[in-house]
Amino acid sequence: MTGAAGFIGYHLCNKLGGLGYKVVGVDNLNDYYDVGLKNARLEILKQNQNFTFREIDLTDKKSLDALFEEFDFPYVVNLAAQAGVRYSITNPYAYLNSNVVGFLNILEGCRNHGVQHLIYASSSSVYGANKKMPFSVHNNVDHPISLYAATKKSNELMAHTYSALYNLPTTGLRFFTVYGPFGRPDMALFLFTKAILEGKPIDVYNNGKMKRDFTYVDDIVEAIARLVPKAAAPNTDWNGHQPDPASSFAPYRIFNIGNNKPVELLRFIEVIEECLGKKAVKNFMPLQDGDVPETFADVADLMREVDFKPATTIESGVKNFVDWYLGYYKK
Repeated sequence: MTGAAGFIGYHLCNKLGGLGYKVVGVDNLNDYYDVGLKNARLEILKQNQNFTFREIDLTDKKSLDALFEEFDFPYVVNLAAQAGVRYSITNPYAYLNSNVVGFLNILEGCRNHGVQHLIYASSSSVYGANKKMPFSVHNNVDHPISLYAATKKSNELMAHTYSALYNLPTTGLRFFTVYGPFGRPDMALFLFTKAILEGKPIDVYNNGKMKRDFTYVDDIVEAIARLVPKAAAPNTDWNGHQPDPASSFAPYRIFNIGNNKPVELLRFIEVIEECLGKKAVKNFMPLQDGDVPETFADVADLMREVDFKPATTIESGVKNFVDWYLGYYKK
């Protein structure tokens, strides 16, 4: 499991360890955000006897190859990536190194060591300029509007190539605006909560008219845990004359994991205010470069595959985050 000290990685390691999997967590503990938060997550994970940690950067092919040699991995889950749409506008090279070179090293490790199933994080950002709602994995995604999205689309293409060339089963997961306890400090829920408590203004992009398919982290990890032992298989009905982007003649597939219920940003802020018992000072801003006005996941394929659909409400999910935040920072 890569990105083990990250937000989703931490929750997934907890989940899989609890299910009895022996989890080897990998992370480079970079300083994109507070390393203390990453270490706090790790300290909790290390209390589980099923968890082992290795500090490795995915661009360090020699160390990664040694890891594959040391452990006979049946499954690999790659959640490590340089995250953030806006950060990719100003720091493009960080994304190519982490998200493309690092992912290539993962693919090479998997194909050289007989991994039975590779699951990797893609992103709802790959839908880019697409307007047809809800976003479907069966639609083409050839118009990204951020480098972050382009690297995630690249991961899907790279995975398909390895599925086709080496019969490596791969499953790509397009996450939709994940939130919850131990969340990333650069994401809206964390930023808004902190600013409201401190009486500082919050930046509300697209004048609050933004809509997001906010997806609670426990729903994300439940879906992944169900998918881990269900390796991708070739689609025998796949037709190269009418190619389905979500599947292939190779053992390759793509799923959305989203709440299937977009929420307007202003409503999301209202829920945070209600949980904190304090009003936000709003600084209304235009839509930012690289951002899309709305996301909305079609999760029919996921439901068919694992009989599960994310359904945690923002009222419940935001309360859980706020409770964690107030406890963690002793507000």
